[in-house]
Amino acid sequence: MKGLTGKNVLITGASSGIGQAIAIRLAQEGCNIAINYRKNAEEAAETEELAMQKACGQEVENCGVKSLIVQGDVSKEDEIIEVINTVIDRFGSLDILVNNAGIQTECPSHELSTAEFDRVLDINLRGAFLCARETIKHLLSRQQSGSIINISSVHEIIPRPTYLSYSISKGGMGNLTKTLALEYADRQIRVNAIAPGATVTPINQDWIENPDKKAVVESHIPMGRAGTSEEMAAAVAFLASDEAAYITGQTLYIDGGLTLYADFREAWSA
Repeated sequence: MKGLTGKNVLITGASSGIGQAIAIRLAQEGCNIAINYRKNAEEAAETEELAMQKACGQEVENCGVKSLIVQGDVSKEDEIIEVINTVIDRFGSLDILVNNAGIQTECPSHELSTAEFDRVLDINLRGAFLCARETIKHLLSRQQSGSIINISSVHEIIPRPTYLSYSISKGGMGNLTKTLALEYADRQIRVNAIAPGATVTPINQDWIENPDKKAVVESHIPMGRAGTSEEMAAAVAFLASDEAAYITGQTLYIDGGLTLYADFREAWSA
């Protein structure tokens, strides 16, 4: 896609799933990729191998694409500042941020502890803000354009009982996207989001591998299937590229029609 070759990208939480697919796709587009991880070095090393060998292969290496693995917990301000500085020091600049790091926990809302509520919000929403803030500071200091893409969820607008903290974090991410987009549009810093629906990723193996659960999930999707990580990554590549130069403040729902209220597909009388 136009305008991606040579761009420097930081992807948070890119050890697996959608984050890993984004790293692979943007590497294929010729971007230099900084992969942030929180868990362990082995996961990050595997992601780098996939991004550089499986996705990009020798062709990308010949184009001079760089990769970097950088550890840091997005919920900790000092670690995020260090992550951003490390990427800038290694690559020379940062052009694109993908706020992908996120967690979710299931618990009846009346039993949800304050500590667990805070943990989800700290990673999913506060972490996205910290990464965006530091990236914007860098872009403003260089008077350069840039792109921030937040990985939200259909639960930005669909309530999800027993996942209160997760739903709140994604609802907040929607407003974070719009507010930052409006505030920095005149500085040519675009801020958008994608909102995946049900997606085939390792974190969803419980229902993916269970025919009954899988059927229930797919019954709510008008297209009748879950999405793939690669489909989510393709949308990120588009939003990050010059093809989307006039798009900012938007959340793109990639959900097979899930947010179209599949239960109302047949005519009914209100």
